[in-house]
Amino acid sequence: MLRSRVLFNPLRSVTLTKRFISQTSIRMSQSDQDKNAKGGAFTSENIPGQQQNLPGLEKNMAPTSESTRLEGPTHLLEYVGVGKLRHKSALITGGDSGIGRAVAALFARESCDCSIVYLPVEQEDAEKTKELVEKEGRKCLLIPFDLSNFKAVKEVVDKHVAEFGGLNILVNNASRQVMVEDLADIDLDVVEGTFKTNIIQMIALAKFALPHLSKGDSIINTTSVTAYRGSPAMVDYASTKGAIVAFTRSLAKQLGPKGIRVNAVAPGPIHTPLQPASRPKEQMEEFGGGEGAFGRAGQPSEVAPSYVFLASAEASFYTGQVLHPNGGEVLNT
Repeated sequence: MLRSRVLFNPLRSVTLTKRFISQTSIRMSQSDQDKNAKGGAFTSENIPGQQQNLPGLEKNMAPTSESTRLEGPTHLLEYVGVGKLRHKSALITGGDSGIGRAVAALFARESCDCSIVYLPVEQEDAEKTKELVEKEGRKCLLIPFDLSNFKAVKEVVDKHVAEFGGLNILVNNASRQVMVEDLADIDLDVVEGTFKTNIIQMIALAKFALPHLSKGDSIINTTSVTAYRGSPAMVDYASTKGAIVAFTRSLAKQLGPKGIRVNAVAPGPIHTPLQPASRPKEQMEEFGGGEGAFGRAGQPSEVAPSYVFLASAEASFYTGQVLHPNGGEVLNT
């Protein structure tokens, strides 16, 4: 046991003095078999060519993505929470895997209960996310639901409120992407589906969540680096992500007088199941290698702290803003 120790936290270091803490409070992985990293640094070198069908499953990823570990001097370090989201509950769409799973896990470490929304085919992945949340002593409600049926999404909000008695944080994270190299070949039914899944359901969820949100609560939307640099092979996807930025800024102005914050996160290339489910096998080999300032893809665990910050009281003066964990792929001013 230790008398004083600085706990690693990506947003803030906290010194605990004259308090006993158990060794389990400081988590460090020293696995020599870690396929996502070399020493304490993440790498894209060990990502093989692979392909899945949409929506993509975490259980079929090779290697699986990181949900809770961050880079360290010699080993990957586990994120350690300090109760930033205590007494709060969050509704997270796309929470079964990838960024959504990492957000749920880190929220749990910050003492937040959550519901996660996912497609029925993603049930096994969702169960794993629930395990991660419950391991931290928090509650996790599973809600299998196809959000493209946006006229019925009120049911999702109602289930969360019935379970937790209220709602403090809405994380609009679910999305899909389909690659088409030539606009002449694009299927307009697919385009419609992409807009329903990526932006229309997001507006619908915010609409039905709003009556349950109050001063100090927040909405966090997942946009993408493609909203800022464009994507020739994902014209419709990039368009929805640009729309999400505009939606975030507009809703932030509308809800500002109520003290409800609306922000967004624009990840760069991240190692998630959505990637092998939306691109040819050969494009997944060393996915993200050579991109951005770091020359690699990011991990969901490196994106999730942005959501923690935006959901916390530390972001009390942030609204209408977009955070950019993109590894330097696009340098924003």
